Amino acid sequence: MRLRRIESLESALALAPALEDRAAEFHDQFSDDPFPEGALERFLRAHFDDPESHLLIAEEALSERMAGLCLVGPFADPLLGTRLPMVLVLHVEPAFRHRGLARTLVGRAVQLLAARGLTRLAARAGHNDDALISMGERWGFVRVWELMLRE
Repeated sequence: MRLRRIESLESALALAPALEDRAAEFHDQFSDDPFPEGALERFLRAHFDDPESHLLIAEEALSERMAGLCLVGPFADPLLGTRLPMVLVLHVEPAFRHRGLARTLVGRAVQLLAARGLTRLAARAGHNDDALISMGERWGFVRVWELMLRE
């Protein structure tokens, strides 16, 4: 398995259609609302060069088939304006799951963020997603606040 950071906006945009599908799948875990068409490309254009942003791709070494991806980008507190990096999309193709690839992708993102002086990383999980919450806690994430929605 080969991990690589996508270094240019042009390279990221070339992957946008495939990434959009994975982002929509990730989004569907947290929301019943449809994933807005073109949202990933808009995000990349607006935030690719931000210090909090990294796009990592895991590929099979020989075939270069995408096995997983991790997109980290800025999360801003709407009232205070403080920003921190957040895992926005984390996806591992079904054939590659349960091998530690997601942990490896997130670990590499943490290293890249640390090189930029950023020591915190946020992630989200649905309130009843005990498996994802447990996995995040094993990776060193700690629950800090809960988002409550009234519908």
